[in-house]
Amino acid sequence: MPTISLSLGSRSYDVHAANDLLDGVGYACSRLRLQGRAAIITDSCVYPLYGSRVQASLEDAGFSTSVHVFEAGEQSKNLSTVETLVDEMAQAGHDRSSFVVALGGGVAGDMAGFIAAIYYRGIPFVQVPTTVMAQVDSSVGGKTAVDIAAGKNLIGAFHQPKVVLVDPTTLVTLPTRVLREGAAEMVKHAAIRKPGMLRVLRELADEMPLGFTLDTIASLPQIMTENIEIKARIVEEDEQETSGVRAFLNFGHTLGHGIEASVPYGELLHGEAVSLGMRAALYLSRRYAGLSASAEREVLDVLKALELPLVLPGHIDPAKVMECAARDKKFMGGAVRFVLLRQLGKPFISESITREDMHEALMHLRTPV
Repeated sequence: MPTISLSLGSRSYDVHAANDLLDGVGYACSRLRLQGRAAIITDSCVYPLYGSRVQASLEDAGFSTSVHVFEAGEQSKNLSTVETLVDEMAQAGHDRSSFVVALGGGVAGDMAGFIAAIYYRGIPFVQVPTTVMAQVDSSVGGKTAVDIAAGKNLIGAFHQPKVVLVDPTTLVTLPTRVLREGAAEMVKHAAIRKPGMLRVLRELADEMPLGFTLDTIASLPQIMTENIEIKARIVEEDEQETSGVRAFLNFGHTLGHGIEASVPYGELLHGEAVSLGMRAALYLSRRYAGLSASAEREVLDVLKALELPLVLPGHIDPAKVMECAARDKKFMGGAVRFVLLRQLGKPFISESITREDMHEALMHLRTPV
């Protein structure tokens, strides 16, 4: 996989991807001339798998390290965990010359990046994503955040990493459910920027039931590169989501976040909730933006092939979803900025979608596909 560069002035950085790149984390950090101590922030699932490799790589490159492990899962992505981790870092002697290494999936990346943004008013950090979702989406772009009771990612900061190091071999240890939910973000990228990628994702779905092996990973580089490239170019166009272009990445997320937040964290994985949110957004796009039924069906067929949820579980209360969605960052002045598609690859921001429209879309999710 080639290097993908993000041109963001003084905040520019590269995304490198290669098999066994975990063993090169220390080398990459030394090439960036990072100094001081490295604080590796990871979760209880990832640490036993890859923590020692990354720590050894850093120490072989001359860095002293400390490791800070939190309980795996979205339920840990909160200010209480942040406080515990920063206390540990302070006790370990980290100061403004230190840097953070975020090792893990989206939760680790979001939280470690947020810690790097606030520790000593900001220290460098490196992204080492280990899930599909983190590798193709959340590790790129500099959005860092934690959740609060009122909603997902409501406390955060823009803080770009110094480098993103993607090692596809980490995907062999992921359960199929996590592989599938990560692929939801690929479907989103295809829907908003590169519809031709939907065919490739349909083929990829056939490989997922047995999980990924080192052999099947050989087929991933091209599609992963295409997804990282899509995210990188959108971030370059609108780094801090001021022009509206970056908001296109929220396709499926307005109601998706509401659905995810309406149930206990972990009941629905992020990509599973986004899948439901995309079905709702496709429905509204067909009703109010002229999206063709065939285009809607093309995306739904891929989501269905990936065995992602498309029907809202009966115990989820649409009123609760709406309550959670209304607290989301995508609402401005009480009005929602909803991403719709005129056609595949042609998104736009609509400010005319009402709460009644959103409720109607949620009720549509009760119907079979």
